[in-house]
Amino acid sequence: MNKKKKSRDAISEHAMAAQDQIIKDSLSLVKHKFLVMSGKGGVGKTSVAANLAMALSRKGARVGLMDVDLHGPDIPRILGLKGVLEVSVDGRITPKPYSENLEVISVGSMAGDPDKAVTWRGPLKLQVIRRFISDVHWGMLDYLIIDSPPGTGDEPLTVAQTIPDAKAIIVTTPQEMSLGDVRRSINFCKTVKMDLFGLIENMSGFVCPHCGKSIDLFGTGGGFKTAMAMNIPFLGRIPLDAKMVQCADAGEAYLEKYPNTEASKAYNQIVAKIMGQEETEAAVA
Repeated sequence: MNKKKKSRDAISEHAMAAQDQIIKDSLSLVKHKFLVMSGKGGVGKTSVAANLAMALSRKGARVGLMDVDLHGPDIPRILGLKGVLEVSVDGRITPKPYSENLEVISVGSMAGDPDKAVTWRGPLKLQVIRRFISDVHWGMLDYLIIDSPPGTGDEPLTVAQTIPDAKAIIVTTPQEMSLGDVRRSINFCKTVKMDLFGLIENMSGFVCPHCGKSIDLFGTGGGFKTAMAMNIPFLGRIPLDAKMVQCADAGEAYLEKYPNTEASKAYNQIVAKIMGQEETEAAVA
């Protein structure tokens, strides 16, 4: 019995080592990796991840969007992606194409029923996230944007362990309750030695659709103060726009439909910082 167990363990270790090499090879084709995370739910993290990916792709970058929010995979809904994922002739999964420069992988596109509950435990989550890299035909990418669930649980920890050069973009709202959770996310990144690329203050003011003025529904400036206090870059503020909610529900691209709004301008400014800072670091390296 012990010999059989040792044999199974040896096979398992060999399979893990082989997958590690595939993951390493796959990630070597991706220039920049970003984990979009938040300390709590309800701050618009998934919307930010999707719009950052779209904005980067609209600048001509090759972008992959990986949805590891396994219990709430809303990326396909936001982007209006239909149907299940396909498998190529070499047995690898083909990401869902959103546009010429943007491809998406999500557990929400793996089953026919988008409303089916996912009841996976930690070890299975780890396997799924690793397979999202090893078994997916990403090819060469300029950016891989990873949308994780809120908090500091299995999914962001697995990403930190599997993609050691990933950098964190933390999303918050201005209210103090959110900022307390953000500070825990920042400390999580420091604990797992993940570089903190910066912080985004989402829902920073509401643009009135009638008069065009901004109303501070959740306050403003709290994200900037937190970023300064904890010595991490502040990437920008994104105002709340009712049209963004409507686009997400309809599966329409907000940045394409409303390119001249304050929110679209904010996303483009943040993306300019991301692209500029990454290119500067690449040149120094």
